[in-house]
Amino acid sequence: LFGVPIPLCSCSVIPTAMSLKRSGASKGATTSFLISTPETGVDSIGVTYALMDPIMTVVRPLSALLTAFVSGTLVNRIVKRGWDDQPEEDVQKRLVESDAAHDHGDHGHTHATADAAHDAEGDEKTSCCHETEADDEVKTTGKEKAKEAWHYAFVTLMADLTPWFILGFIVSGFITLIVPDDFFGTVLPNGWMSMTAMLFIGVPLYICATASTPVAAALLAKGLDPGSALILLLAGPATNIATIAVVRGFLGRRVLYAYLGSIAVCSLGLGFGVNALYGMLGTSPTTSVGPMSAAHTSLFAQATGVILLALLVWHAHRLGLVGNWGGKLRRLFLPVGLDLGAKPIKVLMLLFVLGLYLGTAVSSLKPGETGFVVRFGKVVATLEEPGAVWHAPTPISRLVTVSNATLRATNIQGPGESLS
Repeated sequence: LFGVPIPLCSCSVIPTAMSLKRSGASKGATTSFLISTPETGVDSIGVTYALMDPIMTVVRPLSALLTAFVSGTLVNRIVKRGWDDQPEEDVQKRLVESDAAHDHGDHGHTHATADAAHDAEGDEKTSCCHETEADDEVKTTGKEKAKEAWHYAFVTLMADLTPWFILGFIVSGFITLIVPDDFFGTVLPNGWMSMTAMLFIGVPLYICATASTPVAAALLAKGLDPGSALILLLAGPATNIATIAVVRGFLGRRVLYAYLGSIAVCSLGLGFGVNALYGMLGTSPTTSVGPMSAAHTSLFAQATGVILLALLVWHAHRLGLVGNWGGKLRRLFLPVGLDLGAKPIKVLMLLFVLGLYLGTAVSSLKPGETGFVVRFGKVVATLEEPGAVWHAPTPISRLVTVSNATLRATNIQGPGESLS
């Protein structure tokens, strides 16, 4: 229950769980915390609601809670029967030392949640000796509390989320562009095959709950069934190579087997259950990834989108993400003789990005379709001749197409405008 709302990612949950274990938490409780914390959080719940539908928004945290509870219960049963093996002392010592020197600078995280908990613990220890200071803290004004909340939401927490937001949006964008629309259902059949594939992809994948959400939403837009998407959302954040190594070294080999086995079984069971739930309700999963709908043209949506973009750019600059990720890419391609830091390569990459952006100014109108050129939510042209359509790039203009054979009327709504 504590782990579900806490916005800790896959890497910061490891030292926190190790601290809980050293403070007296059982192996089952530690295992539950290791699962429920990275699988979901208040941040990822909000992103799920924004990119998916209310059903997935509710099912995701409940599934994380159930998976963590089952895994922790199983581990406690193993410990009670004496079947768990004790990790070697030298392994635990190395893990503790690495925890003490833990640094997430490469991920661009501040992990202020854990730091705040540590500071709160220190304040609690000193409060008995400084009652006057404690009284002053209690008398904090509402204005100061609002200022602290504002700073945490838009500075501290946003700094933690920025790398994962950008990574998730990049990956989901590539999925939207590269994966064919009929990939799921034809090349990879939905059902147990796609669920198994998502499980094998998610277990070693190093991705947090926030970054996995736009990826799952993009896969849903390509036809993936909701059960398989839920498996990716559960298995991806909860398991990765680093977590597996920590569980093996700090809790034992047999606890690791119970940890991975319970995640796999619960994820598959919940995946089948979610598919059955959507079928019983007679609905299909919806996602905001893909072609923009009329709901995204409101002034509120555009304003909040601009604010989010500004926050991401600002925090990416503060964290030095461009230099950090660029340095890693440069080291990756240097062995093959390609220096991404060279000026000609930078110019080519800039022209490539510019070409991708200008490509949003060209749309295709197929035979049997009617196109509406929408500029800032207002329809400025109606087209019926098939072929390439040139218009201003995103987000200035876009082309909305409707099928003449299957749709007789449509509403295109913008700020104060509508067309039927």
